[in-house]
Amino acid sequence: MTAAAARRDNPAKVSFASMVGTAVESYDFFIYGTASAAYFGAVFFHTGDALVGVLASFATLAVGFLFRPLGGYLAGHYGDRLGRKKVLMWSLTVMGVATVLVGVLPTYEDAGVIAPVLLILLRIVQGIGFGAEWGGAVLMAVEHAPERRRGFFGAVPQIGIPAGLLLANGAFLLSEAMFEGDWVWRAPFLASVVMVAAGMFIRMRIAESPEFTEMKSGNEILKTPALEVMRRDWRIIVRIIALRLAETGGYYVTTSFLLSYVVLASLTDKENVLIGTMVGSALGLVSHLAFGALSDRIGRKPVFLIGSIFTIVFGVPMFLLVNTGAGIAVVVAVALGLLFSHDPIFAVESSWFSEQFSREVRSSGISLGYNGASVVAGLLPFVATALYGVMGWVGPALLFMALGVISTVAASFVPETAPARLASPTPPVVAGLKEGI
Repeated sequence: MTAAAARRDNPAKVSFASMVGTAVESYDFFIYGTASAAYFGAVFFHTGDALVGVLASFATLAVGFLFRPLGGYLAGHYGDRLGRKKVLMWSLTVMGVATVLVGVLPTYEDAGVIAPVLLILLRIVQGIGFGAEWGGAVLMAVEHAPERRRGFFGAVPQIGIPAGLLLANGAFLLSEAMFEGDWVWRAPFLASVVMVAAGMFIRMRIAESPEFTEMKSGNEILKTPALEVMRRDWRIIVRIIALRLAETGGYYVTTSFLLSYVVLASLTDKENVLIGTMVGSALGLVSHLAFGALSDRIGRKPVFLIGSIFTIVFGVPMFLLVNTGAGIAVVVAVALGLLFSHDPIFAVESSWFSEQFSREVRSSGISLGYNGASVVAGLLPFVATALYGVMGWVGPALLFMALGVISTVAASFVPETAPARLASPTPPVVAGLKEGI
């Protein structure tokens, strides 16, 4: 396929295919978070103390986040060298295999300490697979999109995150109604095999990114793009990490931590948090597109600031609502947190981050920045739980607000890009870095 032919591909088709695959991988990743908060403390960590069990299960949750930068590094490197599409197929396969294997693991009662060891190993594989997903998925959408609609089409793959979360929490609610015992948490993991197969089929039918096709034909492929972007653009990567904290950190405080908090504080049934998460995720299927389209009109930064400033303002009110113990208040708190703290930021990340890098290192740059924030975010449910043990609900509320402050400050150092063109290759290319030299 020529570069010109690739440019004629339907951006809606490509964005939809990216979204479906992202939804499948998000489902796989998020069912682990739900299972960690609600089941794994007792199933894999043999302790009679509920708080200790939750801390242990959140520690294994964090392990997956710690390995996401490795997945991002590998995906960025090979996405810039071999193509965005190849990396997407590989990441989906790795994630699917690891998720299904979690569903057949022995429990602590069955196998003793080997059970949590195997759980941790599979979580590592999940982290690598999920870390490899995002960069390729959003670049396929952004690089196929018309110049003045990159915000909108770049937001389409982002819908895969709330869609995956909606599927994950829906799977647990359905599983709790249908099964008993270990099958309640095993069934959602085993069901992943069907969705992975569907995602693979859809992704096989889309073309490679036109930007990569041109890059390859123009001999712009670098031997070590990930190393080059860390050398050349490390400041941009650090800014992206800071930008993501309000969105990704706040997200896991709102979902995973609150799921365990309402049980530890004896406030209400955990199902109310699941329902609130599902409501917020359902709204996110529309809000991401709206915020993405808005960023094409008024800019990426103003839309981003809607979310980061809301995170600062909403920290205490969110916990006050949850502390009432009323089911409707919990649902509203979680849904609002997702809708206005997470969605405006996440909707513009794909376009805004992509527009910061030239195409020969773009996959590496956005993957490293995006997944670098995950090292911090993965620890936050654990940190929030520990703060609750020391300070009560005020600790997690202040943590939530602090994430908003960091991202708001970081946004002031990142230039507006809409509706700028995607960056061209950065001349001159460092001698010896091009493929074949």
